Amino acid sequence: MPRILGVDIPNDKPTHISLRYIYGIGPTLALKLCEQANIDPQRRARELTDDDISRLASILDREYTVEGPLRRQVQQNIQRLRDIGCYRGLRHRRGLPVRGQRTRTNARTRKGPRKTVAGKKGVKELRG
Repeated sequence: MPRILGVDIPNDKPTHISLRYIYGIGPTLALKLCEQANIDPQRRARELTDDDISRLASILDREYTVEGPLRRQVQQNIQRLRDIGCYRGLRHRRGLPVRGQRTRTNARTRKGPRKTVAGKKGVKELRG
């Protein structure tokens, strides 16, 4: 498996698909990288030479924020929102959806599993 910026990319997939395994690289950027490094995007990742891999790594280092630094940057942005106490920061702090989604139903990904609360006792039970 070729290793780029500390990430093992899959051997059996085309290069432009394999590059997407690096955090911060999507479909468009993967194709643009192949073009900049003069690599055929359809060529399998196992067929890349050490020279090709080093070219890709140097382009990524020079021009793009990916992997560790990008993760750190995203976390710092979220921390800044929390610190200034804006609406989005409060939503992050409480673990609720940040981008205006409804929370009465759905939102289970952010809220986690349901916390069932016991219902009120029925009127019949109170009389008896």
